[in-house]
Order: sequence, then structure tokens, then C-alpha cells
Amino acid sequence: MQHKGGRRGDTGARDTEAVERVLDELYGTPPSAFVARREERAAAARTDGRKEDARGIHAARRPTLAAWAANLLAHSRPEETRRFLELGQALREAHRTLDAAGLKELSAQRRRIVAALSRQAAQLAGEAGQRLSQAAQREVESTLRAVLADPDAAGQWAGGRLEVSLTPPSAFPSDTAPTAPGRTAPEPAPRPKASRTSPGPGAKDELAERRRERREELAGAEREAERAGRRLREARAEKADARESLNTADGELARVRETVTAAEDRLRAAHEDRDRAERGRREAKERDRAAAHALTAAEREARASARRVDRLGGRAGSYDSFD
Repeated sequence: MQHKGGRRGDTGARDTEAVERVLDELYGTPPSAFVARREERAAAARTDGRKEDARGIHAARRPTLAAWAANLLAHSRPEETRRFLELGQALREAHRTLDAAGLKELSAQRRRIVAALSRQAAQLAGEAGQRLSQAAQREVESTLRAVLADPDAAGQWAGGRLEVSLTPPSAFPSDTAPTAPGRTAPEPAPRPKASRTSPGPGAKDELAERRRERREELAGAEREAERAGRRLREARAEKADARESLNTADGELARVRETVTAAEDRLRAAHEDRDRAERGRREAKERDRAAAHALTAAEREARASARRVDRLGGRAGSYDSFD
């Protein structure tokens, strides 16, 4: 139930659709304006009594420039986005079934489409007033390759709220076709040894085991490097967001300080006006008191003069009777 003016009866209620709309708006906003708009929308939600909405909005983190460009692409090109997601599904299926011919054809499409979409993202960013550097464009391409390789990444990109760019998994195939089922890639020939005796089966098994362990160790190191890179990008994005929030807070503090200084100046001027008014009142009061004394004296003098005139007039009348 809502009261007049559209406010909620329960100030803690959450308007999920409103928050989703705000988040969509924020992640379509250029990173340079993200924090200011986020604070504005969060403040509006707090003013409207929606505290949970305000917290949800304020929790949004500013995306990197490359992540924002990828979001912008997903929002602005829905048809291309749908076809690209379908290509990713086909690529993953071809890789899963080891369809060499299909994967070769799809990989060729992948290269062309990733390049084309990356250029579109750069163009959209430029139209929004944000120029993508070559490094940022490479991050957009990395995100698009990740979308093709990983269904989770595809879901994140389709949502249009990436905060950092994505990295494709190292296990996804390169642009070359996979090895056919039942066949393994040939191992490099071992170096000839000084001994004339060929290694026995046990030595070969041990060598293969060491190679397998090294491959697993390398794959684990690559995965850890990917995670570390992702954490680094997230940390950089968080630091940039925190710096932007600090700059916004500094600007707000400076504005408030100016307001306080102006108010203090007005207060000092008001005190001075009050002091002048009080001095003027005291002076006027003194004049009033002096005028009252003067009036009293003048009245006494006037009465005395009138009595004298009356006496003198009485004497003159008595003299006239003798004539």
C-alpha cells in the first residue's frame, strides 16, 4: 500500500524492478560519470524511503573502460549479441564432440566476428565520447573470446553489467582444429643419450609421467595466473571506483565548506547589523530621555510664564480703574 505522493508505507520495502532499471542505466553510463550518477540514484532512493534499494545501488562498482564498452555492445546490438551467443554454443558443442571440420569452420567465423564486434564496441564508445586505446580494445576482444568459450562468461556479458574484462579459459581450443578422436599428438623425440643402451619400458613410462605432471603443473599455473589477473583487474577497478568516490566526497565537502563559510559570513554581518541597531537604539533612547527632560523643563517654564502674564495682566486692570 502506498501513501499519497507514491511513497511506500514500509520504508524498508524493496522495488526490485526499479533497482534493475537503475543498474542497467548505470552500466550503460560512461565510467567517468558512473560514480556521480550512482550516488545521485542512491540518494534519490534514500530520499524516497527505499533504504535497501539505496544500498543495492551504492554497491554497484564502476566498470573499467573495456568492460563498459563490452556492456555497451551487448545493450546496443541485441541481434548481433544473440547470434554471437549462438556461435559460442556451437563452438563449445563442436569442441565437446571433437568435430574437427565443424570446429575449423566455426573458428574462422569466430576470428571474423570477434574482430568485427570489437570494432563496433570501439565505434560505440567513440560515439559516447570515450576513445578506446589499443589495450582496451584487446581487453574487449579477450572478453568476447571468453564469451565464446565459457557459458558463465556468456551469461555475464549478456546481462550487460560487467565490471572488468573477461579472460577465456586456456583449455579452449586455439584457431587450429583438434586432434581426431583416438589419436594423440606425437611426443617430441627424446634426445639421444650417450649410452648405446635404449631406455627400457620403465624409463619411458617414468618420462611420460614426468611430462604429464609438467603439463598438469603448467595448466594449473595458467589457471592461477588467469585468476590472479582477474583479481588484479578487479582490484584496479575497485581502487579506481574508490578514488572516484573520494573525489566526489572531496567535491561535496568543499561545496559544504563554502556554504558554511558563506553562512558564517552572513552570520557575522548579521551580528554587526545587530550591534549597530543596538547602538542606534541606545543613542535614540538617550535622545528620547534628553528630549523628555527638555520638554518637562519647557512645560514648567511655559506654565511659569503664563502665570506671570496673568499676574501682570491683573495689575494693569487695577490701574485702569483709577483713570
